[in-house]
Amino acid sequence: MRIADAATVRLLRPGDRVDVIAAEERGTGGAARVVARGARVTEVPKPLEDTGTGGALVVLSVPRAAAAGLAGASATARLAVTLW
Repeated sequence: MRIADAATVRLLRPGDRVDVIAAEERGTGGAARVVARGARVTEVPKPLEDTGTGGALVVLSVPRAAAAGLAGASATARLAVTLW
């Protein structure tokens, strides 16, 4: 998943547990919702280049049902994580 805040991703380590929060764009009401609870961080890939404000990638392990919700949310909202 691409998390909006790259600095937050740099704090994560494999094995961490996170909640993934989708924040809708302000033009659509700006509502935030939890789309995955207790997702396990499996990998934090090193960036190939400076992405600027493009966020950062993190690989998460979630149940199959949550994966579809995450994929859908990433298409319409900015994703954030909270560390357990």
